[in-house]
Amino acid sequence: MGKKKPRPRRSFTPEFKAEIVELCRRGDRSVGQIAKDFDLTETAVRLWVSQAEVDAGERDGLTSSEREELAVLRRENRRLREDVDILKRATAFFAKETR
Repeated sequence: MGKKKPRPRRSFTPEFKAEIVELCRRGDRSVGQIAKDFDLTETAVRLWVSQAEVDAGERDGLTSSEREELAVLRRENRRLREDVDILKRATAFFAKETR
């Protein structure tokens, strides 16, 4: 049996995602059928619909803007921790030099 090659990662515009979500909400076709018609994974489409519901306040969870802010804060936190680590090592180095 041959293994399937993983699909290359693709990115989609917010407008495209909104259009797909709108198609799903209309209810004319199933999520699986819409995913198949647009060559998308069903999981991705379900996640887009779920996130749209959170953003609209219909479901609990982090909104898209909150997720973005959290990612920015985590990056900044990681950078600051690295800065502190560098300063600790520099302090230890100069403490040895002065003895």
